[in-house]
Amino acid sequence: MRILALIFTLCSPMLAVEPTQHPFVARLGAGAPQKIVFYGTSLTAKGAWVPQLSQALEKRFPGLVSFANGARSGQHSRWGMQNLDANVLAHQPDVVFIEFSVNDAVERFQITVDEARRNLETMIDRILAANPKTGIILQVMNPVIGRPPGHASHRRELSRYQDIYREVGREHGLLVIDHMPAWTALLESGEKAFRAYVPDGIHPSAKGYSEIVVPEILRRLGLEARPIHPE
Repeated sequence: MRILALIFTLCSPMLAVEPTQHPFVARLGAGAPQKIVFYGTSLTAKGAWVPQLSQALEKRFPGLVSFANGARSGQHSRWGMQNLDANVLAHQPDVVFIEFSVNDAVERFQITVDEARRNLETMIDRILAANPKTGIILQVMNPVIGRPPGHASHRRELSRYQDIYREVGREHGLLVIDHMPAWTALLESGEKAFRAYVPDGIHPSAKGYSEIVVPEILRRLGLEARPIHPE
């Protein structure tokens, strides 16, 4: 808990201004059902933040929120663009959460920064073409450690791929939920502390998601973060 207190102290300047409520949250508050689709890598396909967030929203808006997880482990934005129709658009979403930067940065996939940007912008354009009212939420996830040069999952320039999400979000006026400040503060406190929440160096544990990721998502959506107890 002392480590988490340090993280929030270091990140407090970014938390000073409370965000306004996201439009889809306002619609839920007005009683309108909302369909959420999650799209991305293993961080979304198997990440505990998805059921944790789903549970938190269901508790606040019983019976109004439905969910679909179209993510797939080991995939990237090239796959995301190719499978958008079946995994996202077919669900007719009101909101789509997207994250692919962590795998776009894997060297063996040979996805350049320029291609990653084009793929992300194409997905955004196609989602909005299908329904201009769809809310798109981009996420910048966590650092990756323990994948040195020569490792099959080495990510030499992860920060450049993460910057794409910040830049595209700003250019398109989309909500970008950036988890890097909190995770970076934790990593700077020591690798042991980081691995207590991210045991394999890339995939946060249920505790990591419940204590660091989901509270930040709820805050950025304009919802008060309440304690989440991972199962």
